[in-house]
Amino acid sequence: MADIIVPELAESITEGTIAQWLKQPGDTVEKGEFIVELETDKVNVEVISEEAGVVSELLAAEGDTVQVGQVIAVVGAGSGSNTSAPTAAPEAKEETKAPEAPKAAPVAEETSSEQDRTIASPAARKLAREKGINLSEISPVDPMGRVRVQDVSAHGSAPTPAKAAPAPTASAPKEDDGRTTREKMSRRRQTIATRLLEVRQNTAMLTTFNEIDMTNVMALRSRKKDQFFEQNDVRLGFMSFFTKAVVAALKKYPYVNSQIDGTDIVKNNFYDIGIAVSTEGGLVVPIVRDADRKNFAEIEANIGELAKKARDNKLTLSDMSGGSFTITNGGVFGSLMSTPILNGTQVGILGMHTIQKRPIAVGNEVEIRPMMYIALSYDHRVIDGKDSVGFLKTVKELLESPEDLLLNS
Repeated sequence: MADIIVPELAESITEGTIAQWLKQPGDTVEKGEFIVELETDKVNVEVISEEAGVVSELLAAEGDTVQVGQVIAVVGAGSGSNTSAPTAAPEAKEETKAPEAPKAAPVAEETSSEQDRTIASPAARKLAREKGINLSEISPVDPMGRVRVQDVSAHGSAPTPAKAAPAPTASAPKEDDGRTTREKMSRRRQTIATRLLEVRQNTAMLTTFNEIDMTNVMALRSRKKDQFFEQNDVRLGFMSFFTKAVVAALKKYPYVNSQIDGTDIVKNNFYDIGIAVSTEGGLVVPIVRDADRKNFAEIEANIGELAKKARDNKLTLSDMSGGSFTITNGGVFGSLMSTPILNGTQVGILGMHTIQKRPIAVGNEVEIRPMMYIALSYDHRVIDGKDSVGFLKTVKELLESPEDLLLNS
């Protein structure tokens, strides 16, 4: 007999949510095999069984909040034969127990088994459970058969008559008439919301703007991209240019690369740059470590790896902890201008935006140039206007003369 316990997740994480049980009672589990997926504030964590045997009991349901150290399942000894429940039913009849219970058990097990075999995201499973929808009845859009939140929503929100009775009568008409759809916030979305509010309430956040003429960066990238790919097996994008420019600006304005600790200002002598990535579960910020020591190819490769891990929900806590400054690119969604919000205890974040051709005065002439607005949000408790404007101006100047970045990298 062995208990499945919520492991230590990270210093700042004390609880998580059961996202998905990978094993059910009666299933065989090997030592080291994954048994449950936990959703935490930052990442999803798969928990293994320390012993081989048969899952005898689940002590928490999908969607439940569980604490570090809490027992959430029990694995007992055995071969894992799943025939024990059906063979027990006739014996129960002979002992004059109510016939309805043994007959219902296989049906419940069959329905549960069908849902377990359905490939679905944790968010989709939660929504289906809340709406009383059997996942096996949903026709997903994904050609690989994975059920997503959109598929559950499109399937309909009306529960079966048996499950409709306990539902609150006040909300039923709103759900049934199609005018509204209620969806529970995921743990990660709740955490994002809480932290964004904390930043707004606990910092003196201001934003300053500038614009960059992207002509020279785009021309240099166009000239070098084929050679760059042949030499490094990675594509040359804009993020490596911006990362390098940010590092150079942080060295010139070190207070932008700092944080507040009580009444102290802690200046970081390292350059771990967070790159915001949008995922199905929300925005995550994996870290490019020691960006000052990496060349363009290493930065591009690092960003590509982290972005893939983010999309595949494979980021670890170490991938996202300890950044000193963040870059976020709303331009990939078409944003022309926005005010980024500070990330955690950092005092600065750079927002990139979409490249748009606009008429610009060049000398005494007006030319059409590819322009990008950039924004620096900063904590005014640490950074004054002079440093914030100077930082942004440095980024602008370096990107408008990108050869300087290449020479200095």
